[in-house]
Amino acid sequence: MENTAVRNEVMVGIDPRQQSIPALAWAVDEAVRRRLSLRLVTAVPPVPDGQHIDAPWRWTVIRAQGEDALAEAVATVRALHAEVPLTTELLDGTPSAALCRKAAQTLMIVVGSRRLTRPEELFSVGSVAVPVSARADCPVVVVREPEHAAERHPHLVVGVDGSESSRAAVEFAVEEAALHGAGLRAVWVWRRPVVSFGDEAAGLEERRRMLSETVAEWAHKYPDVQITREILRGHPVEELALASVSALLVVVGRHGRGGYSGMKLGSVAHGLLHRAECPVVTVPESGHG
Repeated sequence: MENTAVRNEVMVGIDPRQQSIPALAWAVDEAVRRRLSLRLVTAVPPVPDGQHIDAPWRWTVIRAQGEDALAEAVATVRALHAEVPLTTELLDGTPSAALCRKAAQTLMIVVGSRRLTRPEELFSVGSVAVPVSARADCPVVVVREPEHAAERHPHLVVGVDGSESSRAAVEFAVEEAALHGAGLRAVWVWRRPVVSFGDEAAGLEERRRMLSETVAEWAHKYPDVQITREILRGHPVEELALASVSALLVVVGRHGRGGYSGMKLGSVAHGLLHRAECPVVTVPESGHG
């Protein structure tokens, strides 16, 4: 079924335990650039052992913490930009599930990152960045550090591999580069095989052709964005993480073969959430609304 929801806001997941100032600042800047409203969302997870005598009291305390976190986030947003349209929402449920339920109504979701361990990502009720990046029906921006404001030649990086999800990533990345007045590095990382078969020169030329075809449509639509096309040899996570050191954003498509909890994120996107030195945007195949 086609989703006809109007996606006219940027949504931020607020963590009551640890407010992410970089994520809030990034989201405010994005909402202002796109002339959109901002929605701050936090969720109250179910209290373990709901039959316990103090369960209602514990739930009330957790809910009050959520309300306090939203109030603090509103104050931070207003200090950053007093005029941005702003709403708040306190939801019931685990944070990742609550944010994913709202994804169809928003242009993008912005969350901070606490760089959880793999077991914490899978089993912690507070795990947000990875499960939301894996499941949300919109682009998800994970912000650990602020943008590299000191860059003389600001640019974004987008990973391309010929898949439909990477095409959606290119669309998002070119539009974002135009909004930032930045350039774009479109990078195809070609893994080095253990044993080389066939004509390597022909393989390189084929990837150059596919990279150019993937970028061509959006380069035509955004002629003011300077786009460079690069084929690198190595591991995609390592090469894109290295590229992230000087980038405003790294954008990748979301695709994978499932895994724990039905997550379909892909090893490259998952690896970048741990290793990138700038915000990471994960874009689903359906695009961004």
